[in-house]
Amino acid sequence: MPLLYLRPAFVFLLLLSTLLAGPAWGGVVRGRLSDPKGEGLAFANVAVRGTTNSTAANEQGNYQLRLAAGTYELVFQYVGYRPSLQTVRVAGGDTATVLNVTLTPENYQLREVVVRGSDKDPAYAIIQQAMQWRRYHEREVAAFKARTYVKTLARFSDVPGKILGLVKVGPDIKPGIFYLSESVSELSFRQPNVVKERMISSRVSGDARGMSFNRAGAGEGLNFYQNLLKARFSERGFVSPIASNAFVFYRYELEGSSQRGNLLIHKIKVTPRRTSDPVFAGHIYVVDGTWRLQSVSLDLTKNAQIDYVDRLHIEQLFGPAPGPSDVWVMQSQRITVNFTAFGFKGSGYTTAVLSNYRVTPTFPNRPAPTLAPAPPVADDAPVGRETVADVKRQRPDLSGLSRAVRRQAKQAEQASARDTSGVGRLRKGEVMLVEKDANERDTTYWASIRPTPLTDEEQLDYRVKDSTEVIRKSRPYQDSLDRKRNELGVGELLLTGYTYSRTFEKRSWYVAPVFNILNYNTVEGVVLNPEATFTQRTTDRRTWSVTPSLRYGFSSERLSPSISGSWQLHPVRLGRLIARVGRTIENFDRGSQLTPFINSYYTLLENRNYAKLYRRDGAALGYQWEPLNGLTLLARTSYDVRHELQNTTTKLLRDAPDRAFTPNEPVAAELPAGTGFGRSRALSTELTASFQPGQKYITRPTGKFNLGSKLPAFSFTWRQGIGSVLSSDVRYTLLEAGLRQSVSFGLLGTSNYRVAAGFFPGSPQLSFIDFRHFSGNRTYLAADFSQFQLLDYYRFSTADRFVEAHYNHHFNGFLLNKIPLLRRLKWQEVASLNYVTTPAAGHYLELGAGIEHIFKVMRVDFYTSLQSGSRAGTGIRVGLGI
Repeated sequence: MPLLYLRPAFVFLLLLSTLLAGPAWGGVVRGRLSDPKGEGLAFANVAVRGTTNSTAANEQGNYQLRLAAGTYELVFQYVGYRPSLQTVRVAGGDTATVLNVTLTPENYQLREVVVRGSDKDPAYAIIQQAMQWRRYHEREVAAFKARTYVKTLARFSDVPGKILGLVKVGPDIKPGIFYLSESVSELSFRQPNVVKERMISSRVSGDARGMSFNRAGAGEGLNFYQNLLKARFSERGFVSPIASNAFVFYRYELEGSSQRGNLLIHKIKVTPRRTSDPVFAGHIYVVDGTWRLQSVSLDLTKNAQIDYVDRLHIEQLFGPAPGPSDVWVMQSQRITVNFTAFGFKGSGYTTAVLSNYRVTPTFPNRPAPTLAPAPPVADDAPVGRETVADVKRQRPDLSGLSRAVRRQAKQAEQASARDTSGVGRLRKGEVMLVEKDANERDTTYWASIRPTPLTDEEQLDYRVKDSTEVIRKSRPYQDSLDRKRNELGVGELLLTGYTYSRTFEKRSWYVAPVFNILNYNTVEGVVLNPEATFTQRTTDRRTWSVTPSLRYGFSSERLSPSISGSWQLHPVRLGRLIARVGRTIENFDRGSQLTPFINSYYTLLENRNYAKLYRRDGAALGYQWEPLNGLTLLARTSYDVRHELQNTTTKLLRDAPDRAFTPNEPVAAELPAGTGFGRSRALSTELTASFQPGQKYITRPTGKFNLGSKLPAFSFTWRQGIGSVLSSDVRYTLLEAGLRQSVSFGLLGTSNYRVAAGFFPGSPQLSFIDFRHFSGNRTYLAADFSQFQLLDYYRFSTADRFVEAHYNHHFNGFLLNKIPLLRRLKWQEVASLNYVTTPAAGHYLELGAGIEHIFKVMRVDFYTSLQSGSRAGTGIRVGLGI
């Protein structure tokens, strides 16, 4: 069994840590990297020449590298600076060798370059070659495994007292570092873009039991060899400076070239043609002849349409992989960010150092072709007299690339299955596994394995938070914070609801906001519905909650007590028991967009009592679990006695002329004689299955976290009304199948669609409550833009066959960002389509177009509808659109 998986006694942990870090008889090379002015070069790279053993400096420019005893050549590199090659001898006995290095800015010289028949900068010829070879370099590595160290730090520079002036900020949120963590992982990659990661060590400042949220594999979204970089911090993605259509988005300028051994490196400045496009600004460094990226230093700003980000900077450094093949791999990556959101201001960074590569090249016996090899020349020698036309004629021969990539990827997958190093242990769909004992390493271990030394600020944060952790987690301290957290504010009362916490005891009480507690309808009049949820978390990560409710209608003079609850049975896997019992007042459509607040507003001020309600007395029991990755099952049984209700009041605040309340009886096309049912008993069971093929997920000691899939998700529902048992008077079967998916179209935006079809076989015996309802809307307020927006709430409800479809396309600013005045607003356009057909309804269609991200949170859409080919109506809807 590999050492990485042994669970030794604590006394052997130090020995294990040393073995993981390197031979015990080695030493440490440490020092500081600075520029000629003495300023530290933050996150500069240090590598052992001829290997992938590397490290990165910290924010102050300090570095450290643990090596076995011997003599080494170290390469010190920083983007835009001339590398320095230093020979160092490492003595035995765990001694430290101090080596401070000063790097000078690279002397990129513009020499004689002739471009015939064109006035374009010579950078365009270089970029043209990089574009031609982009796909080759994207696929030249069939697979690799590497050790990855990731450090993430985030700090607040300014913290508001309240968010939006309403919701108070907790007393434990203060200026300074609020998150600092380190992790060590084994990373595995194989074509096409399959990344797996196993975190073996984790440390979180101030939380000895905490598990880092670092994820080295998340960097696959920042591959500049891909046309579009789909980063997690953006909806649209960003165009690479060497994308196949990059000339449409960028301008280029060759700032100079520099000879590094037998490599000629071109420094090219990239500038957006339009500042509002999803593009970068900064520099890329291209290797002459092979036309690969040597490094990148690029920025994204507010103009790139990233919400809440003032500036985001990305640096990547690449170098040759070990072995005879001429392929390069990433050595380090750094992302820094400055952000402003809801009164919070701050900055942060994440840095990753990759080393100990084992690479499987796509062409193991074939070095990458060189079109224009650059022999060693003097610094003052001319670059050449190559024309744009000459460069364009040099087309790469990529024949057989796809076939070879597939073959090598298959071999890499087979090798991974045989591998015993740990990454191959991950199950199908599992992209990351955090080991249960990852947080059990001590400070000695981290001092020996950490490739990047801590800054003074980071050392202080660890020292203060770790030393005070026992105090901060003690009952007196947590109780003192709870006294501040539990103060009731206007924002909590009106918007978010109020939470009373007992942190030390792992319990809390949540009370819904006042607009949920106090509402109005014509059936009950003024409704007081005090509802509180009590949640208890256990020490083994299980959770149970219970929600009692005492609903009272002052006009109907009816008390409706009920209680519901859930219990998470397993600390990690999904296994949830759900139950309810009591009396509730329900909408005929349980999925209605008509919230109590919206209905209260329209009833009191618009004279429209849209909600139609009935009383339900009974109980239900359900169980939800995930037997297989991607397959979620929900089984539920219920018995209810349902009662028809009548209006008991006509009171309102504003009487609209020529408008009266309607009876509390839905109007449905399939029941022209009326939907009244008097009293109905129903025993029913329901089984819902949802399957997401290709679902990726992360396994942490605290649970399984699903990440979704690019493939469609399928669903199936079987609902059965059981007659003659417990006097149940319903007998029916509902069978329904569904399909949903989110599809990215790159810069054109993202589409979301959902389709469902079903039927009631035989001759169903049921009340209107049991019909299949379609969530409509007749108000100006949209609670859910993925539902119908002009459809009546109950008119097309059916006990027959049906097909329902919804489609939304978010352009993510593709059109509006091209309009000079509007692009400053960062509005984004959206289009939608809603459709339903039943035998009674015929064909009903809605078409919508709108704008979202108004004031960052609002969406406004215009809709028009058609009923069996005839125009049915139009309307404007307003809601949340983040």
